[in-house]
Amino acid sequence: MRKRIINPLRKETAVSGQDWLNIESLAEVEITSEHTEHPIEDALLPDRAGGWRASEPGIQIIRLIFDPPQRLDLIRLDFVETEVQRTQQYVLSWSADGESFTEIVRQQWNFSPLGARGETEEYYVNLPAVAVLELCIIPDIGGAHAVASLEQLRLA
Repeated sequence: MRKRIINPLRKETAVSGQDWLNIESLAEVEITSEHTEHPIEDALLPDRAGGWRASEPGIQIIRLIFDPPQRLDLIRLDFVETEVQRTQQYVLSWSADGESFTEIVRQQWNFSPLGARGETEEYYVNLPAVAVLELCIIPDIGGAHAVASLEQLRLA
């Protein structure tokens, strides 16, 4: 068996917010839609609250285009759903050239207003030169006309 001791302080340092990338100055954002009262800035910028929400039901894409490409070690996603019971799926992918994408993770989560109202995921990655980071959200894999949302996206 191979075993390694890892440093638990790494997570605490990143979560404190000191090491998050300044997405506003490093990336252009492409989105398929946004609700006027919940723009994408509310999910990406640390001084904003309320999160992003799509303006219409169905599959949504959030794409961060970095210029120059950025090194990513940690990706944190926070989702909150307080109104509708649904099973959400998201796919997080990255590209070094903006054309060919590699999947980082494909995840499903069951939201229930009376139970599981939020999901926070942290992915430790070793991506030396990310030109594009793409988050594709299917708000309800059951086919209901649910609206996608993202409370927070942070990168380090």
